[in-house]
Amino acid sequence: MSSAVVEGKSPKVVVIGAGIVGCSLADELTARGLTDVTVLEQGPLPAPGGSTSHAPGLVFQTNPSRTMAGFARYTVEKFSALHVDGQPCFDRVGGLELATTPERWADLHRKSGWAASWGIRGELVSAARCKELWPLVDESMILGGFHTPDDGLARAVPAAHAQLLRARERGARVLDRHTVTGIERENGHVTGVVTGHGTFPATHVVCAAGFWGPVIGRMAGVDVPLLPLAHQYARTKPLQEPAASDAPRPGPPKPILRYQDRDLYFREHTDHTGASPGTPPVTPPVTRIGIGSYAHRPLPHDPKRLRVQTSSLPFTDHDWAPSWEDCRRLMPALRGADIEDGFNGVFSFTPDGMPLLGESRALRGFWLAEAVWVTHSAGAARAVAEAIVDGHASTDLHECDPHRFEEAQRSPAYVRDRAAQQFVEVYDVIHPLQPMERPRPLRVSPFHPRQRELGAYFLEGGGWERPHWYDANPVPPEGVEERDPWSARHWSPVVATEARATRERVALYDMTPLRRLEVTGPGALAFLQRMTTNNVAKRPGAVTYTLLLDEKGGIRSDLTVARLGADRFQVGANSPADQVWLERHAPDDVRIRDITSGTCCVGVWGPLARALVQPLTDDDFSHEGFGYFRAKETYIGHVPVTALRVSYVGELGWELYTTADLGLRLWDTLWEAGRAFGVVAAGRSAFNSLRLEKGYRAWGVDMTEEHTPYEAGLGFAVRMDHGDFVGRAALERLPPSARRLTPLLLDDPSAAVLGKEPVLVRGAPSGYVTSAAYGYSLGRCVAYAWLETPAPLPAGTAVHVEYFGERLPATVADEPLFDPKMTRIRT
Repeated sequence: MSSAVVEGKSPKVVVIGAGIVGCSLADELTARGLTDVTVLEQGPLPAPGGSTSHAPGLVFQTNPSRTMAGFARYTVEKFSALHVDGQPCFDRVGGLELATTPERWADLHRKSGWAASWGIRGELVSAARCKELWPLVDESMILGGFHTPDDGLARAVPAAHAQLLRARERGARVLDRHTVTGIERENGHVTGVVTGHGTFPATHVVCAAGFWGPVIGRMAGVDVPLLPLAHQYARTKPLQEPAASDAPRPGPPKPILRYQDRDLYFREHTDHTGASPGTPPVTPPVTRIGIGSYAHRPLPHDPKRLRVQTSSLPFTDHDWAPSWEDCRRLMPALRGADIEDGFNGVFSFTPDGMPLLGESRALRGFWLAEAVWVTHSAGAARAVAEAIVDGHASTDLHECDPHRFEEAQRSPAYVRDRAAQQFVEVYDVIHPLQPMERPRPLRVSPFHPRQRELGAYFLEGGGWERPHWYDANPVPPEGVEERDPWSARHWSPVVATEARATRERVALYDMTPLRRLEVTGPGALAFLQRMTTNNVAKRPGAVTYTLLLDEKGGIRSDLTVARLGADRFQVGANSPADQVWLERHAPDDVRIRDITSGTCCVGVWGPLARALVQPLTDDDFSHEGFGYFRAKETYIGHVPVTALRVSYVGELGWELYTTADLGLRLWDTLWEAGRAFGVVAAGRSAFNSLRLEKGYRAWGVDMTEEHTPYEAGLGFAVRMDHGDFVGRAALERLPPSARRLTPLLLDDPSAAVLGKEPVLVRGAPSGYVTSAAYGYSLGRCVAYAWLETPAPLPAGTAVHVEYFGERLPATVADEPLFDPKMTRIRT
């Protein structure tokens, strides 16, 4: 339960905003038994004037994010059951996405795979079938389409109204024309919301104000990193029914339509006139075509200057003109049509295009439900309601966590640049490794000058420039796997050289972006014992791999905890959200400090790692003197380092940490000493290949809060004998699970997949790939996948991985796939 419920207080929840998200949230909260819920809206109901009031209502469920697809599925299910004045709040007319280029047609095959992975009905269809579904389109332009029969049109304002009615029936108050002017707080916790009509006490306040979210956030001292942007929507004049064969005719409703090659979408607006309610119309329906465009320049707006009822801004004809020509080319029947009305509608974009869902770090009890579109509204609202009432959501929310952004990613300039680029790319074909172009470089490690000298190919993560390979390394003379054009993007055959050099000699890896926390104080040990699953109560110098769980036993993160002193620990974490989670639970005698930016790290790994490092230090780096999963504070040459004998690649070696000012000296010292051993600089691509060969999990990709340690194959990191810890009670009550994180080897040595592809068992979708990389030590692509079958599949079981519509044979394998006896790492 939430803290307020646990403490025995009666929760008072104030929801700011009565758009589709706020109304959905009021319904979800009251459905869970909270009755003291107040919804405050600055505009007049039922259409208060935010994005909900002008939303065209198109709901396409398929999404590269499993979480977002789940939100959309729940929204469709919920809205389909809602009715206002006898009319449904969701019309299941289906969805259709067109491909007019080979690149888009290939991408629709990939999208079809996502749908199969997430359990969404969909099929790839021919150009002729596209013409049947949308008779207005020019079939000669189309290569094919992706048809999703359960997608459709949400009637956003009626859906919001229906949910508010239910919330009111359960006791919620709904007050329109109440403009919020302040947020009251005391001792770091929200206590109330101030309006022009008085103050409303609250234990929880949810900001569901849409693109006004940053304004409300400033009142609370909470950063809300989103940018309001306008995009164009227009309706044609009624299309009369001429004799032409391609004219619209009465018949089944047309599916919602995407023409993403020109950043356009379409829907029908049909008026049935001449009949009383409940009787058939006496005249043919009048049809208009609604058209939305993302093809124009980004049109950002300052939320402080957007007043009530101003989310629909004047239509800019000069931005529309190129899109109108594209519409007429796709649908020749529009060449004689005119635009009846249009507007530039404002809605929200974040730097990564995902919502902001969760409790604020800066002010306890202040929650965000921001940057949520109608498509995902009910699902997102349910997740926030679960988090408030139960203390956790049933859905993994790490992609939506308000704290996922690094401090350097929260500046107004960064938010503007990245949010605007999200708008530009909303319909683009995006490779999973494709980085944004600006602002770069933003964060660089101290080794960056040397990496550039070695021809590093940089991608980006968390604002960091991350080398994926180095062009100074040669292409292997024996050749490598032949890649298809998609998997060959952001890849080089040099990756094989770097992976093999790590297995055969020694390599340097830049591990600086790994988040590092310093946990100190008299209560540090007891605190980490309580927060994590493994036993960290070992003597100083010990390193422990452990997990952070939530109250339901889901994996919030995985950590590497090094005990450097009696009351001093260095914790390797994953994201800013890990620090927030720990801080929320920390007692007064524990201090948690992020030391990432002031430090750096080199991973020195390979069978010759000891031969490289030992001559540079007076300390004993032998296996007997410096065992596996041990830590030591020492010197490498002139550089003081914290050395951890751990390895994420399955080879002998150390992570060497020092302060940022000495980082370049550390790199140069290691590089010069390593020349005699054939040292190479190796990048993230080789790193990922090697870690998958060893079966090492990546949190946020291979496992999340939706998974338990036992399902993820991490039961070894849970010590039920070390006392109580967060999530222990839930683990003790866990029912048997049919899910398992399962290693697969693709049968074809030249085949490769990248992640999120569906896995078919006996021809039926039974799971999806989490992460994958070519294993150069194995000569096969390694893919880890969540599979849900009546019993775990034994090694040797044949399955298929669907990749761009092709079913690639694969085989279930035992893990670890490489060096199962761990002899290389424990030498």
